[in-house]
Amino acid sequence: MSHAHNEAKPSALDDDQLLRELGYEPELSRRMNGFGNFAISFSVISVLSGCMTLYGFGLATGGPAVMLWGWLVVGAMVLFVGAALAEVTSAYPTSGALFDMANRLGGPRWGWYTGWLNLLGLLGAIAGIDYGAALFAGAFANLQWGFQPTPGRTMLIYLGILLLHAVLNLFGVRLVTLLNSVSVWWHLAGVAVIVGALVLVPSHHQSPHFMFTTFVNDTGWSHSWYVVLVGLLLAQYTFCGYDASAHLSEETTRAQVSAPRGIVRAIGWSWLAGFVLLAGLTYAIQDYAGTQATATGVPPAQIFLDALGSGGAKALLLVVIVAQLFCGNAEVAACSRMVFAFSRDGALPGSTLWRRVSGRTGTPVLAVWLAVGVAAVLAFPALYSTVAYGAVTAINVIGITPAYAIPIYLRLRAGRRFQRGPWHLGRWSTLVGWVAVVWVGFVTVLFCLPQTRPEHHLITVASFNYAPAALAVVLVLAAIWWRVAGRRTYDAAQITGEAELAQYAEGIV
Repeated sequence: MSHAHNEAKPSALDDDQLLRELGYEPELSRRMNGFGNFAISFSVISVLSGCMTLYGFGLATGGPAVMLWGWLVVGAMVLFVGAALAEVTSAYPTSGALFDMANRLGGPRWGWYTGWLNLLGLLGAIAGIDYGAALFAGAFANLQWGFQPTPGRTMLIYLGILLLHAVLNLFGVRLVTLLNSVSVWWHLAGVAVIVGALVLVPSHHQSPHFMFTTFVNDTGWSHSWYVVLVGLLLAQYTFCGYDASAHLSEETTRAQVSAPRGIVRAIGWSWLAGFVLLAGLTYAIQDYAGTQATATGVPPAQIFLDALGSGGAKALLLVVIVAQLFCGNAEVAACSRMVFAFSRDGALPGSTLWRRVSGRTGTPVLAVWLAVGVAAVLAFPALYSTVAYGAVTAINVIGITPAYAIPIYLRLRAGRRFQRGPWHLGRWSTLVGWVAVVWVGFVTVLFCLPQTRPEHHLITVASFNYAPAALAVVLVLAAIWWRVAGRRTYDAAQITGEAELAQYAEGIV
């Protein structure tokens, strides 16, 4: 897919000089190599987080058939989105990533709204990942000590995990890189161990016919096609966060090639690993209804318990929890760099605070604290609503996924005026780009729709889908802030180079 080998060798690129040409003075520490850049996106996608935490959701919204076939279809579509985004990343490898690309290709307003959508998605991702880890930690404690994972107790665990990730991120990008590198092997080995145990140990397994054809609808909706579409959330939520490679590009060597490769490779390996994991879990289900109604609160934990016994279940839960902690830590890193970059351009209230970088670690310290602080607030509806966690994951999808499509669309609109980097799609660029844009539009609308049918057609606190409300609030606040201060404070990326100057003159930028 990449044509990087046809261009000037990326080893000859001076990353910091390129950044200056793009209008930014290097401030962050460039200590991440290509594998580390791939590792952060792979860790953020984290099949052991997304697939596991939404597995119970999948059991009710379509069941095994939708989970497995949906994973294959969504993964293929996400590869289109990731490849198209990688092409633009190669041209503009900055921490601002999506909003910076939109700035350069569409102008300040495009960048402004892209940035706010991206920020909403990243904050929703931290909340979804770390709250999921809290759920699994509660399930482990239930098996080990008889701990009852009430919503209040789960929230306390969640806040503790957020604090842990904030502290780890304050030590600098070297520690983040090390943890992400370990995370790659932990995820791959973890999937192999979990699936191997579920295949080899139990005496009873489900048939392939059950796995690929069984449809379950516990949503209350009567239209099967609607349930199938809603069930795609499991896969689409898991396949979010690969823009982390772009957000860490100012800390990556040979960024014009390393960052786009990191995006595409992370999606590809996650696609394979996630399918194996979902198939292994479904193959080992002993009691479908019992798995859904598990006292642990986490259906995969019940599968482990039924198939392997208490000792095996606890061991595999620890594997999953550690993977989820790796995932959340990587997401905090990506989100804090987005906060830093957005503040560097004056887009956030209090930007002078959030853009500060530690002279000792090269880390945007206050941006880290802002990211975990807002993520803490986003998950609070889970104290009162059983569907709130699904809504938090949908916030991630409908926030970040449109932000992926905007720079892709603007790149398509620019046509030949787009000055591509050393990693590009060649003659496939237009086709891949339009497939990506159409898919993103489809899933954005889809996940604004209700996930469960309210009883007696009455929407209550427990059945309300908070995701579109969060999207609307952010867009309204972004519009208000633009009028109040953004037009004066937002210092969009400088127009550089003859190609971009030509675009500006023609009204494209």
